Amino acid sequence: MTTRRAFIAGCGTAVAASACGRRETPLANDISQLEPTGIARVQAIHQQSELLAALRGHDGEVCLAGARYSMGGQTNASGALQLDLTGYNGLVWLDVARRAVRVQAGMRWRALQELLDPHELSVKVMQSFSNFTVGGSVSVNCHGRYVGNGSLAATIRALQVVLRSGEVVETSPELHPELFAAVIGGYGLIAVVSEVELDLAGNDHMARHMEPVALADYPRWFRDNVQSRDDALMHNADLMPPRFDAPLTVTWRRSSAALTDPRRLIPVGASYAHEQNMIWAVSELPGGPQLRASKVVAPQLSQARVIRRNLEASLDVAALEPRTRAMSTYLLQEYFIPVERFQAFASRMAAILQHHRVEALNVSIRHAPADPTALMAWADQEVFCFVLYHKQRRHPWGDTMATRWTRALIDAALACGGRYYLPYRPHATREQFQRAYPQWQTFLERKRRYDPQLQLVNHLWQRYMTAP
Repeated sequence: MTTRRAFIAGCGTAVAASACGRRETPLANDISQLEPTGIARVQAIHQQSELLAALRGHDGEVCLAGARYSMGGQTNASGALQLDLTGYNGLVWLDVARRAVRVQAGMRWRALQELLDPHELSVKVMQSFSNFTVGGSVSVNCHGRYVGNGSLAATIRALQVVLRSGEVVETSPELHPELFAAVIGGYGLIAVVSEVELDLAGNDHMARHMEPVALADYPRWFRDNVQSRDDALMHNADLMPPRFDAPLTVTWRRSSAALTDPRRLIPVGASYAHEQNMIWAVSELPGGPQLRASKVVAPQLSQARVIRRNLEASLDVAALEPRTRAMSTYLLQEYFIPVERFQAFASRMAAILQHHRVEALNVSIRHAPADPTALMAWADQEVFCFVLYHKQRRHPWGDTMATRWTRALIDAALACGGRYYLPYRPHATREQFQRAYPQWQTFLERKRRYDPQLQLVNHLWQRYMTAP
């Protein structure tokens, strides 16, 4: 157990290190604020000519950054040139009749929604929040809550990529398919994603349906009430602390009922002080679970909600942000578990979180079919996705403590025939990484083919795929 004296000493060491840490080398970081990395410099990219010039004019290693929501150095590498693609964010074309769009990789989903909404079109698959860049989402092969649609890979029609050499290549499932498969979920290690062509969906009206379900009944309930229904558009189920054993299901179904909220998109830059204060209260105050039940869950259960799909898809991650990351940071993890092992993993996960007294705010369950497209697919079969949202203290030993229980969760996932997700804190051992992603050796062969000097790098590459 950490003593008060050790805590104060650790905090003093952290402050002293920060005060003495001024350096000429620029520091890059990510949303976690746990991965400060000295890089050569940051170069902003606004057009393709700048991207090509940057790659051809730099002899050393290169890392790629978008919105920087990955949490373990996937956008950083020591001493590398970091290319910031957020300014490379234009619309290439929009084909309303074909329900297809092509955008530059630095465009954020929220900006794309602005372009689609007037045509009553919507993104087919994306994360639950709209702040991420499209290219970054391709690089992590994201998913959301969209029923019947798993990873983003299935909705990508084509990619334009730029190799480390500066060569521009058009790829698709039919054109250079091996390159296409390696880039999706490739974390910027194979090539730079420059343009993305996507399938789109309609901007349906949908109604929220919430229902508590017994843990053992959830897989069957999901099959009967969500997976088999043509009107089910989005779905997740939440497991709450401290027991994580009572799923509260949230399903959005296509509806012809009158809208209860006429807004088309969530406003950019809105204040989320109430939501942030509530997160603090339920995670810090005595009786936090009861407070959540009475102030958050009960109103949702009692209030009808009918909205447009784009409104729910345009959620802002600021609603989940802490008021400050000075003392604590908020992190995600995710585990992909075969459907038949749902309850086995859920029970093991709850036991691990309770044993290690993890400050978990919730676990959100989603569903995904198998992904036959991406080489580094996280779903090699139909899976339930367990998304863990937790708070971690910013004292020096916080990551060390998290490493212990994260490795236990990864072992539990592997024992159930599942995998863990790669955009988060790099707590896995090399052996765990290689067991979870046995296709990593094929990925390495593709990297050597398309990046023969191995100069597209990040911490994921350095920790797990280079020589130990």
